[in-house]
Amino acid sequence: MKELVRNPDIVWRVEKRRESEVLKALEEGEDVSDQGTVILIISGMMHQLNLVGGRIWSFCDGTRTLDGVIDLMAAEFEVEREELANDVEAFVNDLLQRGWLNHG
Repeated sequence: MKELVRNPDIVWRVEKRRESEVLKALEEGEDVSDQGTVILIISGMMHQLNLVGGRIWSFCDGTRTLDGVIDLMAAEFEVEREELANDVEAFVNDLLQRGWLNHG
């Protein structure tokens, strides 16, 4: 399986302060699924990724395969790998179809 690589034409950044706020809210049991923590600029358009999407995006740095990203996500969010594997794969496939990610 090939490594996942972010499209180099996409400008992006992690909103560190926002990420800290979202992590705190998550620890308190709040729903944070619609709160963006990563900003992507694609063809002049701004897109936000939530905490989970942002983590997946960050892990796609050309050094990991899909399985590697799933393993990291399972460890970071302390869930069973099988619980999130399908969701991570679907998200990555969507980014691949959009051309935001590529196989290295």
